[in-house]
Amino acid sequence: MSTMKRKYILVPLVFFMAVSASCKKFLIQEPQTALTEEQAFASLKNIEPTVLGLYTDWRNVKKDRGGFMFTLGTDEAQQGAFQVRTDDRQASLDRYNGFLAPSNTALAEQWNSRWLVITSASKAVYALGVNKESGSLKNQLLGEASFIRGALTFEISQYWGEIPIIDQAKTKEYGYKRQPLPLVYQFIINDLENAIKYLPETQTDKRRATKGAALALLGKVYLYAPAAANVRDYAKAKTYFEQVVNSGKYSLIPNYADLWKPANANSAESIYEFQFNNIYPDNNQTQWQMGSRSLANLNQYCYFGGYDLMVPTQYCYSDVSAGGLWEDGDVRKTESIRYDFTYKGTTPVLNPTFGGDELDPHVKKYEDPRTDGTLSFWYSGKDIFLLRYADILLCYAETLNETGATSQAVDIVNNQIRKRAWGGSLPADKRWNSGMGQDEFRTKMLDERMRELCFEGWRRMDLIRSGKLVDLVKARNKWTKQSGTIQQYHNRYPIPLQEIKQNDDIGPEDQNPGYINN
Repeated sequence: MSTMKRKYILVPLVFFMAVSASCKKFLIQEPQTALTEEQAFASLKNIEPTVLGLYTDWRNVKKDRGGFMFTLGTDEAQQGAFQVRTDDRQASLDRYNGFLAPSNTALAEQWNSRWLVITSASKAVYALGVNKESGSLKNQLLGEASFIRGALTFEISQYWGEIPIIDQAKTKEYGYKRQPLPLVYQFIINDLENAIKYLPETQTDKRRATKGAALALLGKVYLYAPAAANVRDYAKAKTYFEQVVNSGKYSLIPNYADLWKPANANSAESIYEFQFNNIYPDNNQTQWQMGSRSLANLNQYCYFGGYDLMVPTQYCYSDVSAGGLWEDGDVRKTESIRYDFTYKGTTPVLNPTFGGDELDPHVKKYEDPRTDGTLSFWYSGKDIFLLRYADILLCYAETLNETGATSQAVDIVNNQIRKRAWGGSLPADKRWNSGMGQDEFRTKMLDERMRELCFEGWRRMDLIRSGKLVDLVKARNKWTKQSGTIQQYHNRYPIPLQEIKQNDDIGPEDQNPGYINN
């Protein structure tokens, strides 16, 4: 959101360029183009392209390294050694050292890219409010813009805490200062309630959100909201998850491995996924960041080559018997993580000029076999999940546990999530005890969520809401442990220095505690 009032408020549609780059000027100046604001907002045909563009812009936030930067610095994933050695700013996301500062450009890029989409969504919501037409299309567009704004506002607040609220109708009231968490989360809830109200049950265009996605995300908001927001409510979260579960629109696909096959995109398990393919600019480049540098050195057309931006921690790739995560027989292990680097009969050797961990286990979920032998892995283009049914089942089980129905929660985990993880027949010794206590369930759920959802973007939020980020990351992330500098204030990222310098409503005194403005 850096320079948000000056240029990032712009959206990529000609009629919106009738307004000035400044939000303040947007409210008081006469349009400078052929279309007046009244003319531009009068037709839904002018507004719909902006809403469709929001989906592309939001998807592009998830492209390349940007979609996975927040997974670094967890107990689930860390950077490869070569990355850590060669980029201090990025390395700080795992090291939690002095480079994790307001001047960190790696974080500022993620902040900026998301605010661009939020401000565009806010303009769309405002335009739809001014528009005088009625009917299902207007309602749908309002639901879609509200969903996207709510989703991204939720994400940013989870990582930065108090943040500005971007509402064109309340610019004079709110300005661009950081707002209290209760106000931020009520704004998010309002957006998602509108999305539930106006989004259709199904969409032929899979880019576009549905009512089920809004229900699932609102349930997550009530589950994940920090205590200071005063809206965390397990009973409310449960009611939203129940609507998703009882809708009959979603189900677990029988074979966990099939989730990661490109041919199975938008399956019955998908609630919302970002749409990609192997053709630029619709490729996502994810494999470029996930694969092994040794394989890239061997063959640029090896579909599991890459450059080690994000690799599993030792805890995440190890068996329980070795102090790690995985139980014997869990099929999710080898579908999520690559252990074998043999390629066409050749096993690469470590290059001594690299980092030394290039043949340690790597992320497998985003490998795109369609590129093998024909395209560089830069053209990887598998869809990326935002919300899938297994995640919502686990969240639902959590809310059952928190509302006194632990045995029912255990039943869901055993007979749906873990049963599939053992190929459809869960061994007796792998069944969770239905008589376990609430605290034991919470502890076991943290590991179960990692097994099911590793590298899908929820781990940092899970650690923050459980209060476990510092303790577990310090114990399990190699670079964090080595540095020894992680502190409780690292539950939040620093507000970017560029934002403080260029946003008149955020000053040095508004920085998150623990960070020095340099």
